[in-house]
Amino acid sequence: MQIEEFFTLFLEELKSNAKLTTYYKFLENPASFEFRKAYVVQRLQYILDHLPTTDAAIWDCGCGYGTTAIFLALNGYKVHGTTLEFYFAHIPERLQYWAQFGDVSGFTYSYENLFDAPPPPASYDHIIIQDTLHHLEPLQDALRIFNQALRPAGNLIIVEENGGNVVQNLKLYLRRGNKRIIEIYDEQLKKKILLGNENIRPLATWRRELQKQQLTIYPADVQYIRLFPPFMFKQNNTLELVQREDQIWRRNALLKEKLYFGLNFVAGKTTEPRNA
Repeated sequence: MQIEEFFTLFLEELKSNAKLTTYYKFLENPASFEFRKAYVVQRLQYILDHLPTTDAAIWDCGCGYGTTAIFLALNGYKVHGTTLEFYFAHIPERLQYWAQFGDVSGFTYSYENLFDAPPPPASYDHIIIQDTLHHLEPLQDALRIFNQALRPAGNLIIVEENGGNVVQNLKLYLRRGNKRIIEIYDEQLKKKILLGNENIRPLATWRRELQKQQLTIYPADVQYIRLFPPFMFKQNNTLELVQREDQIWRRNALLKEKLYFGLNFVAGKTTEPRNA
């Protein structure tokens, strides 16, 4: 299933399932629709571009409502997703909806804290970590688990907010101050767990943290996305704006580090990516 078709069906799902719209806000404001859509489409495309074969073993750590895993399952991938909190309860209903349009049996899921139930060594070819890495604490324990779970030529596909973005950092500071790590009580696990409190980081910091676990970020796979504000995005110019954003960050280091909102990158155990 192509991304555009998936997104169209996803919008229909949102219209019939209001429980999802508190997180997915595409129906909230028509003026920002193209802006929001472009961001989701680029991220899905990035993940898809870094999954070369459908026979790979994939772990979607922090899969949330399962949107990415559902899309991948519809395209023939086998994905196991793990998640916490309220997201888990919504997945069965979502799978019923998406089963109308294709085979979603490739998506399995479980309610798990990765620190309590780490996968066996060398279990996965790819680990997708989307909007999740900044929540994982202690971070080095999480990265150690990822390293052990990866097969020798495997990789982490990381989709994050850019922690160097000055506007987002100001917004987060006003919301939570410097309290970057908090403790919450998980009702299902019946225990307190640590949580990164929107503890986003810039690429250089992620690089240093990953290197502590002998994981390398591949420069050729780094991507920055979302620079222009919502009002610039119209139905007939989105592709052009996305292409301009892609050109700008590649030639302007200051802008990409300080003003781009999204940051995608791939890391692995080898010094060069498997498909370089």
